[in-house]
Amino acid sequence: MKTLSFALIMLVSSNMAQAETLTLQPTAITEWKAVQARVESRDVVPARARIGGVIEELSISEGDLVTAGQQLGLVKDDKIAFQIAAQDAQLAALSAQLATAEAELQRGETLVSQGVVTRQRLAQLSTDVEVIRNQIAATQASRAVLTQQETEGAVIAPADGRVLTVPATRGSVIMPGEPVATIGSGGFFLRLAVPERFAGDLQAGAEIRIATEGGEAAGRLAKLYPQIDNGRVIADVEVDRLDTAFVNARILVEVPIGTRSALLAPMSAVSTRHGIDFISIEGPSGQTVERTVILGAPQDGDNDAMIEIISGLTAGDKVVLP
Repeated sequence: MKTLSFALIMLVSSNMAQAETLTLQPTAITEWKAVQARVESRDVVPARARIGGVIEELSISEGDLVTAGQQLGLVKDDKIAFQIAAQDAQLAALSAQLATAEAELQRGETLVSQGVVTRQRLAQLSTDVEVIRNQIAATQASRAVLTQQETEGAVIAPADGRVLTVPATRGSVIMPGEPVATIGSGGFFLRLAVPERFAGDLQAGAEIRIATEGGEAAGRLAKLYPQIDNGRVIADVEVDRLDTAFVNARILVEVPIGTRSALLAPMSAVSTRHGIDFISIEGPSGQTVERTVILGAPQDGDNDAMIEIISGLTAGDKVVLP
């Protein structure tokens, strides 16, 4: 019986001697700062009414996606239609005068050959014809201007994007240049404000953690603005497949603001019993000793599958790997 117990002890000692260990050393890890970012459009452009009048049509509402050149509404000014009708009446009168003047000119040419009318009178008749023709051309140009103004009643989207606001309503009266809608275009990004004490630790191109409904996503710190606003540094973050359903929506992000030293141990070396975490280390005599530890946050990236040890172990301890 004693021989069997001694054999078991020797077998356990042999297994412990063969167990792999990891010596704890301080490791530099990234320190993250949680801040609120806001979804913003790169450009906010207004779709304006080019003429004043009454909005007869309005085919958009907030949140709609539009393309450049798409008609969003129609503004109508009844005075333009009256002015075009007046120009048409004037053109009809001038056409009648031109027909009479041309007939007089033809008759004058016949009478000149018979010596009844002088050539001076014939020149006067020819001038009358040219004057009326020029009046017709001027009236047609004026009518073309009015026709162009009438077509400018269409409110056109200046760029691709999403409709943010529609301050006008159908039937309302607007002035020339007044915005009918505002459109967010040029893509969307996150804008965040970080306390200025962290300004020296921010670097363009740094990776940003973003909390989304589908889990954590990654972004890139694209631009840092040099002007500090109200004690905060403004920065823009580019994110692939950013949810743009709600512009100006706030999203929680984590920004790297420096590094610090920490002790990291493999998560597989941690065992939990009765709500208390333990890690086995190699004692001075080579025996295995369990230590109670307080754990920090799990790591990722280069330190994936590691976890921070806040207390319970010190640098130089040899953690027994499972």
